[in-house]
Amino acid sequence: MTYDERKAQVKSYLGKMIDIEIDRPIGFVYQKQGYSLSYDINYGYIPGVIGGDGEFLDVYLLGVHEPVERYTAKVIGIVHRRDDVEDKLVAAPEGKHYTKEDMEHRIYFQERYYDSYVEPLEY
Repeated sequence: MTYDERKAQVKSYLGKMIDIEIDRPIGFVYQKQGYSLSYDINYGYIPGVIGGDGEFLDVYLLGVHEPVERYTAKVIGIVHRRDDVEDKLVAAPEGKHYTKEDMEHRIYFQERYYDSYVEPLEY
């Protein structure tokens, strides 16, 4: 997937409702080379949609405060990574609104390892 295709793909989801499969629910601990990530938000992917890294397109799910396996939510932001081959989506239950700063704060646990920025949905 080219850079332009990657950007067009994530932009196409902004403001839309999506079905998310959660593979890292709240409380999940992911062991990575020399450190671990503890998830205090639900994190998953859109089944059948391949992202820039050749894996399913990843989604941070905000506003759901218990672990879930699946969820239908609205895409409220895009996490653009300048130093990676993939971008990620940020979703929330319909009607929940988050500022750019709030999204950045909630996903910092993982995004601190990347040069990334959030493009929020304009309401």
